[in-house]
Parts: sequence; structure tokens; C-alpha cells
Amino acid sequence: MAAPPSQSKLVRWIDRRLPVFTFMRHELNDYPTPRNLSYWWNFGSLAGIMLVIMIVTGVFLAMQYTPQSDLAFASVDRIMRDVNYGWLMRYIHMNGASFFFVLTYIHLFRGLYFGSYKEPRELLWMLGVVILLLMMATAFMGYVLPWGQLSYWGATVITNLFSAIPVWGSAIVTWLWGGFSVDNPTLNRFFALHYLLPFLIVGVVGLHLVALHQHGSSNPLGIDRKGPQDSIPFHPYYTIKDMFGLGVFLIVFAIFVFYMPNFLGEPDNYIQANPLQTPAEIVPEWYLLPFYAILRSIPDKLSGVCAMFGSILVLFVLPWLDTSRVRSAYFRPVYKWVFWLLVADVIALGIVGAHRPEGWYVIVGRIATFYYFLHFLVLFPLIGKLERPLPLPTSISAAVLQKRGGGMAGASAPAEGH
Repeated sequence: MAAPPSQSKLVRWIDRRLPVFTFMRHELNDYPTPRNLSYWWNFGSLAGIMLVIMIVTGVFLAMQYTPQSDLAFASVDRIMRDVNYGWLMRYIHMNGASFFFVLTYIHLFRGLYFGSYKEPRELLWMLGVVILLLMMATAFMGYVLPWGQLSYWGATVITNLFSAIPVWGSAIVTWLWGGFSVDNPTLNRFFALHYLLPFLIVGVVGLHLVALHQHGSSNPLGIDRKGPQDSIPFHPYYTIKDMFGLGVFLIVFAIFVFYMPNFLGEPDNYIQANPLQTPAEIVPEWYLLPFYAILRSIPDKLSGVCAMFGSILVLFVLPWLDTSRVRSAYFRPVYKWVFWLLVADVIALGIVGAHRPEGWYVIVGRIATFYYFLHFLVLFPLIGKLERPLPLPTSISAAVLQKRGGGMAGASAPAEGH
């Protein structure tokens, strides 16, 4: 498709040779989008913007950071004190990691509630899980770089988990460390990978968007678009909606950056790493606490490591575990409530992971771990077979018009596969 005549000669000249403007017009302006998307669909674009912010601030910090075990802590202190706006860049980057995970987790749970992982969007969902894994790896390596007490001991504890792997475990740990303890080679490796992985995330996000545009966005009703009446152009309708959501998000983000920048951090990490003094508490950042709780809930080290990684890997096969023919929880009366049990379970795991494994925290952690896997491996396929979904609307436009008219956006046609 050629550039329209209304565009300038320069734009038409470029577009004829490199159709970038045609591509942008097709993907942003002409891209048909379901007309009933709610603000829950804002969080994917917000996460993408947050990724750009993290890369920009990360490049700035990398210019000033010194990846040497005897200089790393002092270089971070210098960034905060002596580099122009270094404190701002670091606080944006440090809090940005937490907000990036907040946005991603909301985006993930929205997909779980509205069935965005179902056919034909299975690969789209799996690429999202890959992005989550890369984010976790990037965040963990970034947490080590300030070389504070929790940075050092967190790296020691987490990398030691690989020693549970039979036969090759010790060799893997030695390779990760670059020696026989967490030291300068470890810091150099983690710095290099922490700088590289965000660009790998960008590549996977690109594939994620290609897969998204192949079949279009899902929607709250979970039914397919049946014609032009069910769609509106992405621009200007959803670009304006995304801009409003971005404005609200940036206000909240700015409050944390400027007024409580260390609220989500740990005081012990402002103490320089000391291999001879173990902190009273060694915990990862809050966004990894549920998985840390699963690890600690199982007494056997190897089983705990397998459960921790399995809690993420189970998401890959989610499209095949859910046997329901209906996507959206709007029309699934049983699954709707079971979903909120999962949310409560993950929050409980996060609370357990933040405390010592003693007393009732051990019991709650084991129950929550058991339910986590029960939810995906047993309840998901079982509810899909036994549940009787509510009738689905005939089309998106009919449901929207019926809702505006004061009726229920619901029963017109029997539930069927999509």
C-alpha cells in the first residue's frame, strides 16, 4: 500500500523505498481493535513504556558504574552524590523495576481472568511468559550490582540453588560465579548480562506484538470480532485512552520516585557487602517473594528448586490445561471466584516469603504452595469440564449497545467454542 497523496513528497519518497510510514499507519491507525476494551488493556502498553524508561536510565547509569567488587558500592554512592541528576536516574531505575513488575503482573492476571491465552493466542501467551522469565533474570542480576549486603548474600543464596542439580550442579555454580565464591568475576558477568538482557526483552516484545496483531487483541467478552461493527481504529480511540492511563501511572510513579524512593527497597543494601557478616534476613525483592516462598516451603532442596521453576513453567502449558470452551470469566460463574482465590494465594505466598520460615508461616506457605499447583494442574481442567458457562452475546457491538441501553451484556446465544 502506497503512502496517501496528502503526505509530503519527502514522506512519499521515503515510503516508496522503505515503507515505514505505511507500516505505522497500518499498525496504529488502521489496525482494527475491539470496541469494548477496558482500562485493564492499558497495562501492556504501560509495561512497554516502562521498559523503554528502564533501558534509557540503565544506559545512563552504566556510563558511571564501575563493575569491580572493591569499587562498585562507591561508584553507586558517587552516582547519587556527584553525578548531575544521578540520584534521579537511579531512583527512576530502582523504582522502575518494581513498577515494571506491577504492570506485568496486572497484565498477566488480566490475561488469566479474560482467557487471553486461549486459541489462537497460545504463542502470544507463551512469549509473554518468556518475557516474564527474562525480566526476573534481569532484575536479579541488577539487584546484585550495588554490591550491598543483600546484593552479595542474595547472589550467594540464589546461585547456590543450582548446586541441587544432580551431577552438574557444582560445575554450574562455579561457572556462574566465575570462581569458587561470589566475587569480582561474578559481578562482571552479572553486569554484562544485566546490560544485555533488556535488549533481548525488546526483541521478544517485538515478537509478542507481531503475534498480538496476527489475531488482534482479546476483549472483556472473550468473543471474536464478527465484522466492522465490532471494531474501531486503534488511533485515536485507544491512543488517547493509553495516554490518559500513562498520565495517571506517571503521577503515582513520580510520588514514589520523589517522595518515598526507598519505600520498596531494603535498608541493609545500603551497607557495603561483607563476605564475613551474614545479614539477619536474606530476602529477594518483593516481586520474587511468591516464588521464594514456594522454594522454602519444600524441605528437600532439589524438590524446592523444581517447584520454584515449575511454578513459572506451568504457565507455558496453561492454554492446554484450561479445558473450558469459553474465554472470559464474565461467563464462567465458578472460575470467576476460583480466580480470586489464586490472587489471594499469590499474595499469601508473597507475605510468607517476606518472613522467616518459622511458626505458622511454614504452614501457610505449604498450604499456599499446594493450592498454587492444585489450581493450575487440577482445578483448571476440572472446572472447564464441569462448569456450565452463561450464554454468550451474539457480537461485541450487540453487547455494547445492550449495555448502553441499560440491559445486561449477556445472554443471546449458547456458549460455544471459539
